[in-house]
Amino acid sequence: MPKEGLPFFPTDRVLSQDEIVQMIQNFADMGVSKVRITGGEPLLRTDVVEIVRRIKAIDGINDVSITTNGLFLAKKAAALKEAGLDRLNISLDTFKADRYKEITRGGNINQVLEGIDTASKLHFKKIKLNIVLIRGQNEDEVLDFLHYTKDHDINVRFIEFMPIGNPLKTWQKEYVGLKNVFETADEAGLAYHPIELKGNGPSDNYQIEGYQGSFGLIHPISSKFCENCNRLRITADGYVKACLYWNEEIDIRKAIPDKAAFRELIQKALDNKPLNHEMAMAETDRIIDKAPTWRHMSQIGG
Repeated sequence: MPKEGLPFFPTDRVLSQDEIVQMIQNFADMGVSKVRITGGEPLLRTDVVEIVRRIKAIDGINDVSITTNGLFLAKKAAALKEAGLDRLNISLDTFKADRYKEITRGGNINQVLEGIDTASKLHFKKIKLNIVLIRGQNEDEVLDFLHYTKDHDINVRFIEFMPIGNPLKTWQKEYVGLKNVFETADEAGLAYHPIELKGNGPSDNYQIEGYQGSFGLIHPISSKFCENCNRLRITADGYVKACLYWNEEIDIRKAIPDKAAFRELIQKALDNKPLNHEMAMAETDRIIDKAPTWRHMSQIGG
């Protein structure tokens, strides 16, 4: 989220619980089996537990996960597990309390660490930590995150910083390629090997010899995975984005009660899905038929 903040949508502009559940029912009827609830911050919704419960009860939906900043996780983890939540993705870009407070503009990292500890004891199918590497912010903590997997059965995922909602020149100064992770591990004498994790995520995963957890690399810039992308994103105000980078999005909210109309719009979004996102393309003047999204990542979700 930008330093100056963002205007929040009025309540009536955000999909209601019933609209969300009916929408997921429509998707399930089309063959979708996995759902991730993202944000903004989904745990701010007072009805998030009931949303999870109702989605998990839909025939055909066999995996429900949440991406969260973890600040309210300690309070809601048990209820979410009981409601049927399968997996957790927790965004955490630093282990340093002062740095966390600066990055989040006031957040308390102890709340997040307590949430991770609480969730770990509840035996979710998988817990992942998402770390966006940014030069000058946290690239010096790579080794700390790698060592974290020694005693924690957690998948630590390093994610390349994407030029979404950021001026290109600023992004270029802050971008860190993920070869940095391998270099750090090699310099520390850590032996690691590739592993397979269940799912169809974009992460290349590895495990350090003798460590409980694992680490993953998500590199949308240096090694595009567009050809394997099977994601559709629905914004909080009811638009479908077939690619998180491009501005193209289709309003599906009014079609949610009409399954035929809904299917038609989703098919249109899929048909229009571009070959690739062209993030950080060197010759940006060649991009003439599309424009990058106007939304910030906090408005799109992970």
